[in-house]
Amino acid sequence: MSGRQSAEWRLEHVDAARMKILALLLDDPNPVHLDADAARRLNVADREVNQGPSNMAMITNMLAQGWPEARLRRLQVRLVGQVLAGDSVRAVGNIARRLQIETPSGEMAQRFRVDVELLAEGRGTVVVGHAELESAIGDGT
Repeated sequence: MSGRQSAEWRLEHVDAARMKILALLLDDPNPVHLDADAARRLNVADREVNQGPSNMAMITNMLAQGWPEARLRRLQVRLVGQVLAGDSVRAVGNIARRLQIETPSGEMAQRFRVDVELLAEGRGTVVVGHAELESAIGDGT
């Protein structure tokens, strides 16, 4: 049950053009994702605001990179700030608890809780929560 206790993932530049593509894919017409002027007019931000699902995806990228053998069972987060176009962001995760369990098939596995956070450089925490991961015993996680 040894292995990595923490993980980190970075994105140096959140791209406004990609936000527009995601808005189309999500069928999300909210102008704060598409137009910096609209975000300013609505008194939301001075730049385009990244979508919440994209912020959550950054956390899942960190989890997949940090514990590649594990399966994500649950992710619970609160959006407490905004990721904006041009931001540099960092997702971090730290194992808070590990449990050895028996799966429904009778195999032994470990389930662990990872406290997660997404930080926007210069503004602090924008997403906070925890994930539950599960992996086979002895796979190095």
